[in-house]
Amino acid sequence: MRAARLMSLVLLLQGRGGMTAGQLAQELEVSERTIHRDVLALSEAGIPVYADRGRAGGYRLVDGYRTRLTGLDRAEAEALFLSGVPDALRDMGLREVAEAARLKAAAALAPGLRDAPATAAQRFHLDAPGWFASDIPPPPALAPLARAVWGDHPVSAEYREAARTVEPYGLVLKAGVWYLAGRTKERLLVYRVDRFAGVSVDTARRFDRDPDFDLAAFWADRSEQFTRSLLRTHVTLRLSPAGLRMLRHVADPAARADALASARDDGTVVLAVESLEIAYTQLLAFGPEAEVLDPPELRALLAEAATRMASLYHPAGGSR
Repeated sequence: MRAARLMSLVLLLQGRGGMTAGQLAQELEVSERTIHRDVLALSEAGIPVYADRGRAGGYRLVDGYRTRLTGLDRAEAEALFLSGVPDALRDMGLREVAEAARLKAAAALAPGLRDAPATAAQRFHLDAPGWFASDIPPPPALAPLARAVWGDHPVSAEYREAARTVEPYGLVLKAGVWYLAGRTKERLLVYRVDRFAGVSVDTARRFDRDPDFDLAAFWADRSEQFTRSLLRTHVTLRLSPAGLRMLRHVADPAARADALASARDDGTVVLAVESLEIAYTQLLAFGPEAEVLDPPELRALLAEAATRMASLYHPAGGSR
């Protein structure tokens, strides 16, 4: 742990030119006393670090000194491409690897470009609370599964109380829930990570990954299949021209294309929905731009809602 911290300290000084003990302590999440001890250890090891006195003082490396520790290893190079999703990196146990990669990449930049990471951070920030943020801690199986995914190692685990051996192909974070794309018995399936227990990674073996596997395309296809499996009920609507334009904002994306393909000249469409209860909520958004033709029970619910809404706005029916 200390060796990694010493390397990080050198890379920070090389990348930024000079930092105070307080800045280094904050960056490395240690005390200033620890920073002073680490600088002394570096000096004794022959690293030319010195203290610059004065108001703008701090620790610096002798001009021209370049550490040879800037090369990225494979794990760091892979983690660097995930640096835009820090919470996901933390949950998968890759935060320290990604931080080391970031420092090495910054240290390798030419002097005139070393402020590029800070400049970018001042101007762009990824904030997706509905996708990544959650008060629920990551599932215990996530970190070992992530290690297995990176190393192409098969895993043995219990999934829904059944023993399984899975070749883990990739991890997907969707709306705060982690999923694993894994192969078992020649089939690629999707598993919820929080339903795994007792994960054991066989680090002595590597499985042969399909070189043509595309995780993004696989996930998009399975997501559409799953969504379509939920859309088991159909309703018939008559939409105004405005209602047809609103369809893309109201209908489920998996049902929208089929609904538009079914459109007739009078605006009648057949829309797939998950249930009549959910359809009722969705169709309220159309307001007067949609008329339910079938089924009768949904038409009655919308008619009742329209009557109640009209009474709220009718001059004689309002409460004001």
